[in-house]
Amino acid sequence: MNKYQKILLAVNFHADNDKVVDTASTLADLYKAELHVVHVNESIGLAYTPDGVSWGEQVYALRDSIHEESKKQLDELGQRLKLPSERLHLLEGRPATKIHELCETLSISLVVLGTHGQSGLQLLLGSTANGVLHGSECDVLAVRV
Repeated sequence: MNKYQKILLAVNFHADNDKVVDTASTLADLYKAELHVVHVNESIGLAYTPDGVSWGEQVYALRDSIHEESKKQLDELGQRLKLPSERLHLLEGRPATKIHELCETLSISLVVLGTHGQSGLQLLLGSTANGVLHGSECDVLAVRV
């Protein structure tokens, strides 16, 4: 039995994603594992001006625009990796939390994601990679980009 049967590639669509994508794809081939891809958009809260007027419509339009662009990029990556649409997951919320939930739902055995090796204030505040690592029930491979 293969150690890794289902691999989840968590992407953020930054320009340096290729190394992370290639690593996950190579591991999926090596282990003959089912590859899934996830992108999580952070929730956008409603903004209010000091006089109490809501900017809700603009916030909702921005959220919808971000969602559409993320879906487009996720679909393009799925085509590049030759994955069926049911293995492409576009979620909204706290990335680490949503990734943990998806791992449990899909019985993921390995998460592959990128990290920039944070230091200083960023290290104190945490990162998605750190959040995924410290709350995960499965193995996590953080690929330095």
